[in-house]
Amino acid sequence: MEFSTAADELYGVVPEEFVATRTRLAREARADGDAALAKRIGALRRPTLSAWAVNLLTRSAADDLGGLLDVGARMREAWGSGGGLGDLERQRARLVAALLRRAGELAAEAGRPLRDQAVREVEDTLQAATVDEQVAGEVREGRLPRPRSHTGFVPAGFALAPGAGAEREPEAGKRPKPREKAAPAKDTAAPAERKAERPRVTRTSAARARRAEALAGRADEAERALADRTERADAARRVAEDASAEVGRLRHELERATAERDSAARKAERAEQARDRAEEAARDARKAAKEARRAADRDAAHG
Repeated sequence: MEFSTAADELYGVVPEEFVATRTRLAREARADGDAALAKRIGALRRPTLSAWAVNLLTRSAADDLGGLLDVGARMREAWGSGGGLGDLERQRARLVAALLRRAGELAAEAGRPLRDQAVREVEDTLQAATVDEQVAGEVREGRLPRPRSHTGFVPAGFALAPGAGAEREPEAGKRPKPREKAAPAKDTAAPAERKAERPRVTRTSAARARRAEALAGRADEAERALADRTERADAARRVAEDASAEVGRLRHELERATAERDSAARKAERAEQARDRAEEAARDARKAAKEARRAADRDAAHG
């Protein structure tokens, strides 16, 4: 058994069967003498419902999903060059909508229809796969344990939009026209008036500089606060995902224990019924034996 084969099988079952399948595969690996493989299999995490639905697309809608991931790759290239993003955005929207419908159909066919929250998580994962190459690879592999999302408005690896913060380059073959120098305005102010105006200009410039510095400090503080809150939100999201997975695991174990209890109760009830029938048969047999002895005694007395 190879790890990839075991992982593909494991992430292809419905979430409720994940734990039992993982246990079986790990047991088979240990039986083959591969303790390391058994440990790797045992470490695989049970997928959430939305992650399982994305994995379904990898297996049952590979062509459509591959088309979306290809569009994502072209979008990341276009972002670097700044051209053709509009058409690619429209293609992405159509493909994501079609894949969401397909994911809902596949999940319903498997007996696990998707609710609104799961649908949103599937959509977030598909969108993230178009802007983040690493997420695209995970989606293509089809072994997601939890949904993915992308924070921000640009693809991973790009800090700014194309051309942001830079002057526009002149079109090829065209030279920018030199700016015409404006004729200097004739200074009609008296020397005394100009001398009185200079302190006011200096004070205004200094005030503006202090205000700009204060605003820049506030912007830095806001960015640090945003980064801190984003990190906390990501940590809380990971805790929530782990808790959700644990709840699913416990729910599955509870369902299995409940089924075992009900089965044991049915067996106990059947055993009690069989015991009652056996006791009744024994009483009938004892009664018949007693009557037979009495008949034999009467025959002996009259003989």
